Amino acid sequence: MSKYVVKCTKCGDVQEPYALHCPNDDSLLRTEYSKKQIEPTDMPGIWRYIDWLPVNGIIEEGSGRPVTYKSEGFAKELGLQELYITFNGYWPEKGAFIRTCSFKDLESFPTMQRLIERNEERILVVASAGNTARAFAHVASITGRKLLLIVPEKSMHRLWTINDDTSSICTVTVKGDYYQAIAMAEKIAAKDGFVSEGGARNVARRDGMATVMLDAVLTTGSLPHHYFQAVGSGTGGISAWEASMRLLEDGRFGNNMPRLHLAQNMPCAPLYSLWTGTELTGHCPEEMHDDVLYNRKPPYSAPGGVKDALDDTNGLIYGITNKEAEDAQKLFEETEGIDILPAPGVACAALIKAVETGEINTGDSIVLNITGGGQKRLEEDFTTKKLDVTLTVSPNDPDSEKKILEKVSEFFNLGVY
Repeated sequence: MSKYVVKCTKCGDVQEPYALHCPNDDSLLRTEYSKKQIEPTDMPGIWRYIDWLPVNGIIEEGSGRPVTYKSEGFAKELGLQELYITFNGYWPEKGAFIRTCSFKDLESFPTMQRLIERNEERILVVASAGNTARAFAHVASITGRKLLLIVPEKSMHRLWTINDDTSSICTVTVKGDYYQAIAMAEKIAAKDGFVSEGGARNVARRDGMATVMLDAVLTTGSLPHHYFQAVGSGTGGISAWEASMRLLEDGRFGNNMPRLHLAQNMPCAPLYSLWTGTELTGHCPEEMHDDVLYNRKPPYSAPGGVKDALDDTNGLIYGITNKEAEDAQKLFEETEGIDILPAPGVACAALIKAVETGEINTGDSIVLNITGGGQKRLEEDFTTKKLDVTLTVSPNDPDSEKKILEKVSEFFNLGVY
């Protein structure tokens, strides 16, 4: 029997293992694993949870994993008795070794491993507002796989690495926002010789992020009452929901479905707007505490998407202001003793708001996903270096696509496109 099958969440038809779409509808596909009870392994990093990852082998070097611990300082400030932090970043003192300081590593490693297993020789195309690009650059520099990153020009400060060899990474910046970078990447990925990583529709990315919930539950021994995370596309929330369904089926961790508490950064909060029916106005993403949380076209209404996850878990979406995020980030750092990225500050603010409004009880079991942190701590142990920009294009330039193809051909010595 195969390790897993990939099924449509609406019609239930089995698709080929690397499929991104069902031919019958617009549903997300989902992995169904033959092993119904997960057994953590002694493999390094994320591969500890290989039972529920859609891969057969591993990339041995460079992978980290989520680390869950019971909060003391932040929990005391909020009056919470059972607050668990799942930390995704670099914090050796806690056993956390994600060297990009972002949980996007959890997506990049299984995605790259699947490409290796299918003998994929085409150039991988990744669009990102920064953290995803950094994660894929990290794994590409380890494996030597060809990677084309397409990112907004204003996000380049997030593209750094601790690895020496970046010769397999071609970086193109776009004078625009994340959505314009995605649109450009889709055009390039459709060309011969290129392959898209698949975004929210890639089960390897979602099941990689699902290891956050797996780590939390296997550490505490039971499914939590509540799960908090800051989101852009909402894919991390979908992943937590899918992991919870598998853990319920496992049967050893209780029978309650965790309630999803997803947080977006106002005023650039499309999911919050869709969920609440509130029309938002503002300059996006310029007015955000963290623009990595801005995604103009999230997978909200597709079967198996964000709305279904919220409906099934009686979930909520919070709109968090910059001031609320900044204050919450500062409070977390002061009480827990580690620096975090701006995005999880939004999740911390949502947790504070949930306490204030009575959405959670002080004795409830809560998992707070710190989606990135420890960059200052990492810089004590490693030297970081910025990725080089190969080309900058304007989305309004009719020749931008041609310029990218020519530059990529030159960069990888491929001949003329």
